[in-house]
Amino acid sequence: MATQLQYRFLESRPGSNYRQLWIKGRHMRAEVLYRLSAGPEPRTPEEIAEDYDLPVDAVVEAIDYASRNQELLNAERSREETRMRRLGLDRPPYVPASDMPAE
Repeated sequence: MATQLQYRFLESRPGSNYRQLWIKGRHMRAEVLYRLSAGPEPRTPEEIAEDYDLPVDAVVEAIDYASRNQELLNAERSREETRMRRLGLDRPPYVPASDMPAE
């Protein structure tokens, strides 16, 4: 059985559509900080902390959490993409026509 980690800067949000953890006191999911550190132009935890006025330890914790819970994050991202397609939010005017794939 896996050990449940205790996070100092992360919390669940009862009533949220997301099961993933959020930054305490912020309307920001841990995944957001992780993606900033792992994207095409990755930022260091120190840079992210400065950008969002967070302790570096909070950013490091969010990155650790997200890297350990990729399956959950992928499932939630997939569910959100399906929801957006169903509602038509993946087409103009919600997405600029210039960003649409050529048919």
